Amino acid sequence: MKYNTVIFDMDGLLIDSEPLWKEAADELLLNYGFRLTKQQYSLTTGLRTKEFLEFWFTHFNIPLTQINTDEEIVVKKVIELVKLKGRIMPGVPYIFNFFKQLNFKIGLASSSPSELIDVVVEKLNIGAYLQVTTSASNLAFGKPHPEVYLNCAKELGVLPAQCICFEDSYNGMIAVKAAKMKCIIIPNFEDYKKTVWDTADLKISTLHNFNELLLAGL
Repeated sequence: MKYNTVIFDMDGLLIDSEPLWKEAADELLLNYGFRLTKQQYSLTTGLRTKEFLEFWFTHFNIPLTQINTDEEIVVKKVIELVKLKGRIMPGVPYIFNFFKQLNFKIGLASSSPSELIDVVVEKLNIGAYLQVTTSASNLAFGKPHPEVYLNCAKELGVLPAQCICFEDSYNGMIAVKAAKMKCIIIPNFEDYKKTVWDTADLKISTLHNFNELLLAGL
């Protein structure tokens, strides 16, 4: 089946927000006397904020009584940091123009809440390219569950088999594959050589590297 749709993850793929999420999480966890290493943080990349907190609160034996309030604190802090110092990832203008010229439908499917998606879309000036944005924030399940990707395809009016998706995290990659969509993974530099990415249909180092030859080979 011919591909006619592209769906993008957001954090770490379109905007360099993962360090900002870690900064916000570190600020919160320090109140409880803990701090995540980079390796620890990478284990939960791609999860929704509440699931991220539940995982690490359980790991550190932190009571879950304030988790809803803590979730709001982290999200608010990330929005503040994105507005202040969020940086566009390499190749974003290129990849959106690439698919626009091919007349692809373009969507965004993120674990982040809608209010952060809106901030990022405005900051990166990509709203004119996007037909649909979907958030897993209020769904029954977040990534690695495929629902947020399936919802995006449904709203775009296409079948999963017509979609290719760009991701940067393990949980996101699994969500894409579970949705029966093609996955192009762009891991961060430190994790690029890990074998966990073998599940993806294609691995590249930057959005700039994607082209019509690679598209035809999917």
